[in-house]
Amino acid sequence: MRATIRWQGNVCFEAESGSGHRILVDGPPDHGGENRGPRPMETLLLGLGGCASFDVVHILRKSRQDITDCRCEIDAQRAEDEIPAVFTHIRLHFVVTGRNLKQNQVKRAVELSAEKYCSASIMFGRAGVQIEHSYEVVEAA
Repeated sequence: MRATIRWQGNVCFEAESGSGHRILVDGPPDHGGENRGPRPMETLLLGLGGCASFDVVHILRKSRQDITDCRCEIDAQRAEDEIPAVFTHIRLHFVVTGRNLKQNQVKRAVELSAEKYCSASIMFGRAGVQIEHSYEVVEAA
C-alpha cells in the first residue's frame, strides 16, 4: 500500500492513495489553514469507520441478511494538554437498517469486525486506545 502527500501551501496537503484517489487535508484558520479539508487526525477516524463499516456490511451480506443501510457514528477523545494529543478512547456506534435483520447476526458482525477483521480497529487497540463498539438495528420502511 502506498500514498503520496503533496504540500499545497500553508498547512494544506493533497493526499493521494495508491489507487489514485485524492483528498485535501487542511488545518483550521487559527493554525494557518483555510479549512479546505478534514484535519489529519479526522482522516484517521474516517479510515477506521470505513474499515469497520466495510466489514460489518460484508459479513451481514455474506450471512444473507437483507441490509439496506449502515451508518457508523464515531465519537473520539484525545489526550488533553499533551503532545502528542493521541486518541485515548473511540466509540463506534453502528446503525444498521434492513428487513427482518437478526439481532444476533448484527451483533456477531460488529464483534467479528472489532476482534478479527478490522485492521484499523485492531491497530488502534494495540496502541492502547480504548475502543467501544455498539449497534442498533432499524427495520427498513
